[in-house]
Amino acid sequence: MSSSDDLTGAGDLSRGGRKNRSSPFLVLAAGLLVFAAAIGIALLVMRPTTLRIAVGPSGSDDQTLIQALAQSFARDGNSIRLSLVTTAGPLDSIAALRAHKADLAVARGDEEMPDGTESVAILRKNFVVLWAASRKGSGKQAKSKIKGIDDLPGHRVAVVGRTQVNVTLLRVILKESGVDPEKVAITQFNTNQVAEMVRDSSVDAFMTVGPLDSKVTSEAIVATTRARGEPVFLPIDVSEAIASRHPLYESEEIPGSAFSSSPARPDDKIETVAVNHLIVAPKSLSDGTVATFTRQLFAARPSLAKEMPSAAKIEKPDTDKDAALPAHPGAAAYIDGNERTFMDNYSDYIWAAVLLFSVLGSGVAWLRHYVKRDERRLNILHREKLLAAIGLVRQINSIEELDALQCEADEFVRETLECYDDGAIEQGDLAAYSLVLDQFHNAVVDRRAALGATAANLPRMRVG
Repeated sequence: MSSSDDLTGAGDLSRGGRKNRSSPFLVLAAGLLVFAAAIGIALLVMRPTTLRIAVGPSGSDDQTLIQALAQSFARDGNSIRLSLVTTAGPLDSIAALRAHKADLAVARGDEEMPDGTESVAILRKNFVVLWAASRKGSGKQAKSKIKGIDDLPGHRVAVVGRTQVNVTLLRVILKESGVDPEKVAITQFNTNQVAEMVRDSSVDAFMTVGPLDSKVTSEAIVATTRARGEPVFLPIDVSEAIASRHPLYESEEIPGSAFSSSPARPDDKIETVAVNHLIVAPKSLSDGTVATFTRQLFAARPSLAKEMPSAAKIEKPDTDKDAALPAHPGAAAYIDGNERTFMDNYSDYIWAAVLLFSVLGSGVAWLRHYVKRDERRLNILHREKLLAAIGLVRQINSIEELDALQCEADEFVRETLECYDDGAIEQGDLAAYSLVLDQFHNAVVDRRAALGATAANLPRMRVG
């Protein structure tokens, strides 16, 4: 087979090699896949997290405040959003938390919490207000003999609110004050039964538990004054002892004129007991999520306080580890300035992503190398054919055959450049091929000159 046939066979192989030139599309597809994975991970990390918060009853100050907070979070585009789960009250909110129907709950600190429940923020303090009626009933002029808690045995105390925690709290106050709780009759009234409560002549004293600006407490005191005369406020002198023995309660003072300034009710500050009204969360809720929620909450507090004065009462919980209701680690991290940064939270994921992209990059490189194996083999074959052709060029006896060989070599050049453009061969491979090609061209030029000289001498030989 002639040298031209050899090079033609290589050309046939090159045409087969062109079938693999769709490989850039595979590389592009792999790159798009990696890019899509990166975008997906970013969207997953950055998308807002919605927390369900149980609060009630419907229309209460608690629900109004949490609704305003949820709207503030959404308006500011925060990463934590709130979805309200409306309940009948704090007890049902805790039940929703226990049943995993909510991620957060609004409840009093002395409620019976599920195991592992921790505080996130203090919404307000609920103060115990105890007072006695001046007269026994609206139609009687006899003055009440109740001047202090130790005068309550043998009398009846009306507690506003049906929740059992209020009764429990009253019994604690009585016991710590040296009064046998069994000697004090206790009856409960709903918040909408205040008028009925003050008209009940069997009731000698009253108790509410709520914020100092509570409408329920103010209305009950005003109603008592109208029906029974000026109230006698009963101080809880043992409030510090109660707080010491019962950590869920705190010793506080009700300032003078807290409920009315003219006349002053009370006329001077009185000691009392308070209990925190909280946002709580299970310990299982992510520390990072709780830290972000706490940060957003206190960032939104100033603006909310302009619209809702009750928002100004939001406080940070006690971060001491021995607190009766400890702060959630996420909330404590924010409060103590130990909140984990973005890199702290996601460094493991970032390094995993880097490793994944490295593996994918190596895989893509291997795939690219694999799919272009025929083109590399083609380039090697071209180079070997050209090396062989350098020796064959000197045996060619016609310009036509030399031209055909040159055309095949030109086709090899085009094929090689396309392989380089596709990335099938590297710069070093192209340099090696260029060296062989230069030698081939030099051999062709020398042979063409020799054939030209031979053709020029033929007429002289015939003449001789």
